[in-house]
Amino acid sequence: MTLRPDVIPASTSPETAAAPVADDASAASPVSMDFGPLTISYDGRVLTPRPWTQIQSSWAVELLAELPEGPVLEICTGAGHIGLLALALTDRDGCWSTPTRSPPRTRSRNADAAGLADRVEVRTALAQDAVAPGETFPLAIVDPPWVKSQEVTRFPEDPLLAIDGGDDGLAVARQCLHAVDACLHPDGAVLLQLGTFNQVAALEEWLEQSGPPHLRVRGLRSFEDRGVVVLLRRPEPGTRLLS
Repeated sequence: MTLRPDVIPASTSPETAAAPVADDASAASPVSMDFGPLTISYDGRVLTPRPWTQIQSSWAVELLAELPEGPVLEICTGAGHIGLLALALTDRDGCWSTPTRSPPRTRSRNADAAGLADRVEVRTALAQDAVAPGETFPLAIVDPPWVKSQEVTRFPEDPLLAIDGGDDGLAVARQCLHAVDACLHPDGAVLLQLGTFNQVAALEEWLEQSGPPHLRVRGLRSFEDRGVVVLLRRPEPGTRLLS
């Protein structure tokens, strides 16, 4: 497959969101910022929301218009902003999974502020432990850390757990895709956030050479040089899968 990035115009993913404003004078207190029409609270234990990732939310909305019924799964959710924006623009429910050890109060607060508290379940667990047997999701939003371990010192203000993606930046992404493969609807889709086009090419090669997860890259979108969102789906009928 030849990778052909579909670059989203800046107007659909503004980098002009308001600067974070402290709720009080304490550095440990949550701060807030605009993410599209939502106001998102977060603290230093999760990654500061990146406005460019609105392209992931808007793409999710496009897909959900055609995908089977069912709730949206988000893995490595952080403050919950990407999935919450998608839910705010649809009638879907959501299940958020994050390995972050901090209490899920911030994510619950954000869901409540968006008027979505009754539509979101927050699970503090690793991806492979977050989904119960028999659960099925038509869409998975996957936001793993994707910075290479040797490069994390370039981002001293970011929580290590939220950015360290292993030697090639794909270690957590691979784990997440294995977990998603076990619960994705046969006609479902995955929106995976990565850092570079080179990572997308490496992921594509891994998927084609491995057995499970049985997923293939079907498209991607980017915003300048800030990151890449990859669409993955099941292979087309008749495609030979390695076992």
